[in-house]
Amino acid sequence: MRAVDVYTVEPWGLYMARPTPGRAQFHYIESWLLPSLGLRVTVFHFNPGYELDQDYYLDVGAYTPGSKVWHSEDHYLDLVVRTGVGVELADVDELLTAVRHGLLSPDVGEQAIHTAVAAVDGLARHDYDLNRWLAEQGMTLTWRGR
Repeated sequence: MRAVDVYTVEPWGLYMARPTPGRAQFHYIESWLLPSLGLRVTVFHFNPGYELDQDYYLDVGAYTPGSKVWHSEDHYLDLVVRTGVGVELADVDELLTAVRHGLLSPDVGEQAIHTAVAAVDGLARHDYDLNRWLAEQGMTLTWRGR
């Protein structure tokens, strides 16, 4: 359990923002869970000296809304978005290991790949502008201090 400062529910997603005590790399995290896309979009607030060249970090997974509790299942693939520059697919090895060891079924692994490819395609068609891609789908993400 982690303390959360803010929860915001939209018809298309759930926003949460919270501090990350004890983390050397970053002190605060903001995320949007987007069930229809199978993505969690995160902005990390890095501590000095730990900054990374990224604007958004996308986790591929299953995000299931509930009336009081949302459930998430990480599908290991991640996308690092640099607005206007490009997107990098990460952790393919983790997905393959998870499928090989039965942590994810082959069907779920295949769906993770389809989800990641759809996200890369959507981002590429919008000049790697996550907000523009999502706005076209009726999703407007808001962030602290942005």
